[in-house]
Formats: sequence, structure tokens, C-alpha cells
Amino acid sequence: MDILKIYQSPSRNEWSALSERVVRQEAEITQQVVEILMAVQAEGDKALREITSRVEGRSVDTFEIPAEMWRATEYMLSEELRKALVAAKENIEAFHRAQLPAPVVVETVQGVRCEQRAVPIRRVGLYIPGGKAPLFSTVLMLAVPARVAGCEEIILCTPARSDGTIAPEILYAADLCGVDRVFAIGGAQAIAAMAFGTESVPRVDKIFGPGNRYVTKAKQLVGANVVAVDLPAGPSEVLVLADDEASPAFVAADLLSQAEHGGDSQSIVVCESMNFAEAVRQAVEEQLSELSRGEIIREALQQSRIVVLADRTERIAFSNTYAPEHLIIAMRDPWEVAAQVTSAGSVFVGPWSPESAGDYASGTNHTLPTSGWARAYSGVNTDSFLRKITYQELSYTGLKALAPTITTMADAEGLDAHAAAVRIRLKGGRL
Repeated sequence: MDILKIYQSPSRNEWSALSERVVRQEAEITQQVVEILMAVQAEGDKALREITSRVEGRSVDTFEIPAEMWRATEYMLSEELRKALVAAKENIEAFHRAQLPAPVVVETVQGVRCEQRAVPIRRVGLYIPGGKAPLFSTVLMLAVPARVAGCEEIILCTPARSDGTIAPEILYAADLCGVDRVFAIGGAQAIAAMAFGTESVPRVDKIFGPGNRYVTKAKQLVGANVVAVDLPAGPSEVLVLADDEASPAFVAADLLSQAEHGGDSQSIVVCESMNFAEAVRQAVEEQLSELSRGEIIREALQQSRIVVLADRTERIAFSNTYAPEHLIIAMRDPWEVAAQVTSAGSVFVGPWSPESAGDYASGTNHTLPTSGWARAYSGVNTDSFLRKITYQELSYTGLKALAPTITTMADAEGLDAHAAAVRIRLKGGRL
């Protein structure tokens, strides 16, 4: 079997190499994305049309999808799918509404009142991958918390299909979740349009959403100095922590469900024994023959692996080193294991918690940090669409009480104007 190479008892010195993700043609991709960003910034819609013609082979008069068109897609979907989307939306909304922060009000000193309030980002841009597998579930994951947070305007960009249309599932989800405007633009050019603004696409305050390497690179570049972005989200990944009591069939299914996202996805198993590792490989081969995206899955499994570590503590430590986007715990006492997890985007606890539940309908968000960024970033949540503003109000008594602290620190830093702003108030307007 030429996929899912097994590494038995690697030393900690080898863990870093075993945690590496797929890197392909980064310099070439960067150069192409820079050219796209510069063109859209300079020429707006004209550049979008030229890029669309060159990349997709179609001419475009207007990029925006009329509201009446995407609001009529209800009749293009089966009743079963519509019900599924509504049910998923309700779960996602319930979980994200519970995340809304309460205002913070503290009197730090008598007469000194400090507050923190959450304020929604005014206009947000959502990027939804399209093409052969339009991720309409991502519309729910981004638009629902944006609406819960109270964002004033939600813009959505997604690639058109080969015939120039947008998948009806994406348009229906957009209508269901309260998206304001939809544009048939994909790739790095969509990120550029939302970041800089064009004649037809408004400039947004923050961009959200996963994408291919071109989209990810565009977000990285505009996020450096043009517009806020959600998080580093590259090719998708899963790590399964397993012991010998886990089901090899379940573990194999979880690896395959992640691998079908794309050829640059990565699936990792960290298990207890060689016998279990071999059983997983066998189950993967058996299940793979029944799946429609076999070629893509096989490509992803080329850079996937199984790591055998007999010690339970070592398995958990490897997972924290890898910092997976998705972590599945298929071990005894899974919540005890979960308590030791310090780096993961989203954790799936126990044998009945497949990663696909979080991808669609459990209520948690599936827009998560990849490539080890889970060490520092959270996944998208309601807070992602909010800003925290602080306020303070001092009475005369409060300022007088704080004055010695403020003036002493200001004088020590050599900032006499800071100290003077306090003293002049306490002396009735004169220094």
C-alpha cells in the first residue's frame, strides 16, 4: 500500500518533521497573487473581468447576482435539503448566540468607572469556496455569527460554475442567513475586490472564509496592511488520537472524510500499536473503493501518515505539537484526554463524534486555524465579528485619588504633558 506511511515510535526529535504540512510552489503562487492584487487595486472591475476571462474563460458584464434570482432558489432544492439547512442554522445560531459577551462595568477606584462594550464590525466579506464542491455549509458558519453579532452589512463572494451560475445551495443558504449581497467572483481576485473595493464590490472591514492556496495567500497579503482577516486557514487537516479499543473502521472513515476536501489535505492518526495501525490502513483501502472522490483522497493520503506511540501521554503530546485543525479523540476516558489538549481548532470527543458533525450541524464553527496556527488562533466565533471598545469616566474625586499614581508614572517616563493634563484639572485650569 503506497499511502498512509506508518512511523513506529518516533523520537521527539522527529516530531517536528512529522508535523510538517504540504507546501507547494509558494514563491510562484505569491508572485501570481501579488499581480492579481495590484491589478484589482489599480483597475477595479476592469481587472476582475480580465482575470475572469483569462482564468475561467468566460466574459462577464456584471458580477453581482440579483437578489430576486438568489432568493428564488428555494424551489431548486429538495425539501429534505432545505430542512437540513434550517436545522443546521438553528443549532449554529443557538451556540453562537450563547457566545455574545456581556458588558463589563467595574469601579476600579471610587469615582473611576471603566466599561467594555462589544460593537459589531460594520461590513464583513465572506468568501465561500465553490467549483465542483460548493461549500454551502460555510455560508451558515460565517453568515449566522455575523448576524448574531449584529453586523450591518454582509457581502458574499463565491466562484461561478463553468456555466457562469452560482450553486443554488449557496444562494439559498445566503438568503436563509440574511446575506445582503452576493457576487460571482472567486479566487484571489475576490479577496482583492473585497479588500480594496471596486466599482461594483464594496470594500469591507474584515474578510472571512477558507479557500485554496491562492485565496489563503491573498488573505495573508491583504491582511498585513489593507484589511482585517479572520485567521490563517489553508488546506484542511485532521488528527485522530486512538488507542487499541477504538474502531479502526471509524478512524478510517474520519481520515477519508477529511482527505476528500482536496489533494493537499492531510489526515494523521496517532495510535497505540502497529496492529491497530495496520487495521486502519486496511479499513482505509476497503472504504476508499466505495467513495466517489477516490483520486483526490489518494493524493491527500500520500502526505498523510500514521504515528505509533505506545505511551498515552506521548500521543497527547504529539497532538499538541501538531496543533490540528480538527482533533478526534478515540481513546478511553476521552474527556480526560480532552482536558490535556492545549492546541487544536475544534475537538471531537468520543466514538460517536465524527468531524463531519462539526462541519455541518452540531453548532460549533468549522472555520478553523490550520497549519499549526491552532497554537495561537481560535476558530471563527461570535467574537470574530465584534470589536471591544473600552470606556472610562472619572469624577473629580476619582481623578484626585488617581492623580499621584498618574503623575508619578508620567514624570518617570518623561511625559510631562501627560502629568500636566491631570494637574491642570485639579488646579482649576491653571498649572
